[in-house]
Amino acid sequence: MGSVPGGDGMTESTRAITTTGAAQTTTAALEILRTGPLCLVQDLGRSGLAHMGVSRSGAADRRAHTLANRLVANPGERATIEVTFGGLWARVHGGGAQGLAIAVTGADTDPAVNGRPFGINSVHYVHDGDVISLAVSHTGLRSYLAVRGGFDVSPVLGSRSYDVMSGTGPTPLKPGDVLPIGTHTEDFPELDQAPVAPIEADVLELNVVPGPRDDWFVDPDVLVRTNWLVTNKSDRVGTRLVGMPIEYRDPGRQLPSEGTIRGAIQVPPNGFPVIMGPDHPVTGGYPVIGVITDEDVDKTAQMRPGQTVRMHWSRPRRPFRS
Repeated sequence: MGSVPGGDGMTESTRAITTTGAAQTTTAALEILRTGPLCLVQDLGRSGLAHMGVSRSGAADRRAHTLANRLVANPGERATIEVTFGGLWARVHGGGAQGLAIAVTGADTDPAVNGRPFGINSVHYVHDGDVISLAVSHTGLRSYLAVRGGFDVSPVLGSRSYDVMSGTGPTPLKPGDVLPIGTHTEDFPELDQAPVAPIEADVLELNVVPGPRDDWFVDPDVLVRTNWLVTNKSDRVGTRLVGMPIEYRDPGRQLPSEGTIRGAIQVPPNGFPVIMGPDHPVTGGYPVIGVITDEDVDKTAQMRPGQTVRMHWSRPRRPFRS
């Protein structure tokens, strides 16, 4: 392993991420040494606030986030670190003689401790001074690092998730940040490794529920006949696709703003679909041609720029009058 960023320990410039209570003391923490393109604290998001203009946010790949927590015997709502395209280095502080249980799920980033690899979707134990590193992902886009006890940063509006669109929640991680680790439950990890199907690296197949505005388009089936390409103008707000444009039936018609949800596929006037992500706006003015099924929507979190996407109707579309 090369030289470890950040020297031998915490310095005066270290930025502590505040804990949930002023009187709380923590016996373990994770110091961020390097972050790669984007590292965020995420949990399962802010439910029930859309009527106040606050989107849910939360882990982009909920299944990977929940699995990481399960592996280290955390409740599913505990906070993890969402790592986009790898590049995270972090040093362990404390943890006692038994060490801390950690797990990495989602995109395969060749996770290692002090340069020694350990497998994704498995439990590993780290000790004071150990350095955890995640390389660039081979397949997929986002990885999740969980530690037993979770990352005990202060919640905002009931969640520890960061929303990239509104800026709500703990800010993106940067070198020098220190994340306190919370108190773990009495449960112990039950699995050493979880059997997980590999992330699709070639063509990603997605099932889509038609509508509610599929009647706004000349031929809505263009959506399922086209091999779409993921563009690099994609983020947690939405994933932009290019391919055969989907034409409006009446280009001059205006749609009043409507509520949006994660997985909704909006089609702007250029005809290229945008899949709404976890940090989507709560309303949108473009017609929604379909919504990705809940079973498949987590797959969109792992789509990489340049990847091909094919969509299929989850049920027959209702015919509409021309």
